[in-house]
Amino acid sequence: MPANLPPEAKAKLAKYSDAKSVEEKIRALEEFISVVPKHKGTENVLLWARKRLAELRREAEERARKRVGGGQGFFIEKEGAAQVAVIGPPNTGKSLLVARLTGARVAVSAYPFTTRKPVPGMLSFKDVKFQLIDTPPLLLESPDAQSNSLVAGIARNADALMLVIGLDVGDPVSLVQALLKLLESRGIGVGQAGGEVQIEKSRAVRGVVVEGDGVLVDATVKDLERVLSKYRLYNAVVKLRGRVRLSDIEEAILRPKIYKPCLVVLNKADLLPSREAGRLVKLVQESLPPGVGVVSVSAARGTGLESVGELLFEALGIIRVYTKNPHKDPDPEPLVLKKGATVIDVAARIRRDLPKRFRYAKIWGPSAKYPGMKVGAEHRVSDGDIVEIHAW
Repeated sequence: MPANLPPEAKAKLAKYSDAKSVEEKIRALEEFISVVPKHKGTENVLLWARKRLAELRREAEERARKRVGGGQGFFIEKEGAAQVAVIGPPNTGKSLLVARLTGARVAVSAYPFTTRKPVPGMLSFKDVKFQLIDTPPLLLESPDAQSNSLVAGIARNADALMLVIGLDVGDPVSLVQALLKLLESRGIGVGQAGGEVQIEKSRAVRGVVVEGDGVLVDATVKDLERVLSKYRLYNAVVKLRGRVRLSDIEEAILRPKIYKPCLVVLNKADLLPSREAGRLVKLVQESLPPGVGVVSVSAARGTGLESVGELLFEALGIIRVYTKNPHKDPDPEPLVLKKGATVIDVAARIRRDLPKRFRYAKIWGPSAKYPGMKVGAEHRVSDGDIVEIHAW
């Protein structure tokens, strides 16, 4: 249950929520920790605050080091359609996996802790490129380790996660759950949340504005406003997904969590009979939240790797849309959009001002009843569609 914080602590937490820069967030969290009473009810809040503070301090150090020319750091700029953090415990073969999938030059050896800095590589699938980031190993036996904070920062920034487990361990189910628990302690969930809340302070709105396709199941908007006001959140946009309870709202304020699409890769499948590897895939799948896929591969032998791109594509919930000008061939490089995107979303990606000048579009592909079908702005596009925009 959320801690019963005194007004002073709630005010400091609100200050943290308002902070824009990393330095401001660090100072606000330090002040918050200093005023939170130390008792059983605040243990989880303080644990979150201290871990988040450690991550912010490392991020500040990293940025300072980059400013003085310290070379490549832990935070890597995004490229391609999505950035995927490849994470896991030591000696799972994830570096070899990234090398096989992307051709990236990563350090590979039979010894753990070979990877000390993140290394990017590009995985191509269906005209889409995914940026895979090979990361240092997560240390489950030392959850507060500095390297765990750094990897958590990469995971938080990434668009999706790839958890890599070696099938040479005794119990892959327990190991996957331990990894998820470590991520959870740092405010990172995987898959689809049953009820997800995002709270954004905004000067552009007056009062509390509720958005999204979720519903409050045990409260009214007035109840929601009362909870937010306790934390000095008077003007805010609250985005709901799924079935959300009032306790979820307070949890989102005290311990904000972000959910990432995720794929679990069980590596070293060549060390087991195929039937046993299949059994373990099923057991791991049953232990995971909805929306998290599982695949078994052997990076050493290069088997099973053809499924990784497709499963990432599905986990991210994206589609490819090709654009064309009248009387011209389609652009070979697609726009990558979220499922459910409309023609007007396509127009906005082409040019920022194009939606204002939009007249109609022509569609070729899965969403069209016939080739060159004329559609309006709200027509939903499908993966593989070709779209020709006509504007004033």
